[in-house]
Amino acid sequence: MIVTTAVFGSHQLTLIASVNEHSSPKLVEVNWLLAGNAWHSSKSIPKIKKHYGLVDQSFTFIDKDSLSKSEAAQALLIEAIEQLDEYFKGKRQDFDLPLDTGLGTPFQQSVWKALQDINHGETISYATLAKNVDNPKGFRAVANANGKNPFSIVIPCHRVIASDGKLGGYTGGLDKKEYLLALEGITYKL
Repeated sequence: MIVTTAVFGSHQLTLIASVNEHSSPKLVEVNWLLAGNAWHSSKSIPKIKKHYGLVDQSFTFIDKDSLSKSEAAQALLIEAIEQLDEYFKGKRQDFDLPLDTGLGTPFQQSVWKALQDINHGETISYATLAKNVDNPKGFRAVANANGKNPFSIVIPCHRVIASDGKLGGYTGGLDKKEYLLALEGITYKL
């Protein structure tokens, strides 16, 4: 696994890409990093280690300015950073990046896929998302799957709000959800 971090304004993200000699690399994580924390603090690291049978030596941190386009996994991280930068500058609304969603259960994967159908600048409720994944009474289950999304921003879980128009929760923190919704021109109830 190749790991890097990138700062966008006052927000820092951890990005992890798989390294596999038999297939193309995929993003394994794009997630918020709290101020003062290192990539090791990412909530997904223990799950990634278990899923892929890794130990600490299986992660290589490379500063974003030292990434090389000649190495496939590093080139993917460069592309992800470029697309995120375009998003934060208002020049991109959708992402075109290969994602490894294998860390999620089949239900979580179905929720993450449905999240990708929510257009930039729009929101839906947890109840609507539950209906969209054929589980109309499962709004708590989809909220839980949202919270396990390892691809913040890229899979836009920030576009899901409560049925009453209020924010609901957000694993990265409500300040980040507010920031992303404002960036997309979305208003919501306080």
